[in-house]
Amino acid sequence: MAGCTRPAVNASPQDYLVYVGTNVASNQENTIFLYRLSSTTGALALVSAQPGGASPTYLTLDGKKRFLYAVNETQTFRGAKSGSVRSFAVDQRTGSLTLLNEQPSAGAAPCYISLDGKGKVALVANYVGGTSSLLAIGADGQLAPPSSVARHAGQGPHKNQEAPHAHCIITDPANVYAFTVDLGTDRVHRYRLNTAQGLLTETAEPAFVAPAGAGPRHLTFHPNGKLAYPINELNSTITALAYDKAAGQFRKLQTLPALPADFAGPNSCADIHVSPNGRFLYASNRGHNSIAVFSIDAATGTLKPVQHVPTQGKTPRNFVLDPSGRLLLVANQNSNNLVSYRVDQQTGRLTPTGQTAEVPSPMFLQVVEDFRK
Repeated sequence: MAGCTRPAVNASPQDYLVYVGTNVASNQENTIFLYRLSSTTGALALVSAQPGGASPTYLTLDGKKRFLYAVNETQTFRGAKSGSVRSFAVDQRTGSLTLLNEQPSAGAAPCYISLDGKGKVALVANYVGGTSSLLAIGADGQLAPPSSVARHAGQGPHKNQEAPHAHCIITDPANVYAFTVDLGTDRVHRYRLNTAQGLLTETAEPAFVAPAGAGPRHLTFHPNGKLAYPINELNSTITALAYDKAAGQFRKLQTLPALPADFAGPNSCADIHVSPNGRFLYASNRGHNSIAVFSIDAATGTLKPVQHVPTQGKTPRNFVLDPSGRLLLVANQNSNNLVSYRVDQQTGRLTPTGQTAEVPSPMFLQVVEDFRK
């Protein structure tokens, strides 16, 4: 696949690669970018940029960094009301991408993709379509057409809840269940996952029901597998959940604001992550344009506010911690910039590194250790 690729940059063993998905809605323009992130300074250096299809807003890599998968967040594909999903081969020398194939996502505006724990299937959440879909992955990294599609039903009281809006789909740590977070219905749907047959089988009861109008968006598990944390887009809150792995059910422990008490402006929450050491939780606010930092009580799993840090840009759609948990990188969608922060390992607090990079409409960040030969 053609792209404007720069020569490979010599990087120290501690440096990282960052794949950036964007909302550039063009099949001809460069839409996926690759940067080198310095673990020493937090600086970002462009390695390559290439076409990834229109609006590749969410990406994921397989465990061996051989293949990258992207959703194309469009509402029509080959004449149907659907977005698409692309698979790419990853060049182990340069990190550049070669398109392998493309399949329909079985719903309009796919906004999230993840792989199951064994890398056998791709799971996709379709926002406008209100569906969850499963696509098998071949040994060559190519995607099969969707073999299982779950259609959600219902609505909520908020103006943005006129229909189901699947926004996130992930598996549990045991790879037994898949969970779809639906912003439109205030539900976390639960499916039994069968990777051998390529099936998602929804259970009679959801795994969790959020308060009406909360609008749950993303869900992340704690490294211990016993806790999980959804972020609620519409009422700007975060919930701490206990996870029953046998039943595949969540139980509420706590809900608290993602915003400081003195902020009264419009806001919608976006992304949420737990630090690799399990001690801290981070969440992004769009409107307040901040990263909220919380400490996690080791005994109870509940949260305590630590800090709100400006993102030095507008609309932090996505952010990510590096594998060591020492750097945090923010993608500011509406100011077209990436910003890096140092993470205090004792307190969880963030300090800007002073390093930024310009990227058109950045939507997603995937940070991995530099695997290039």
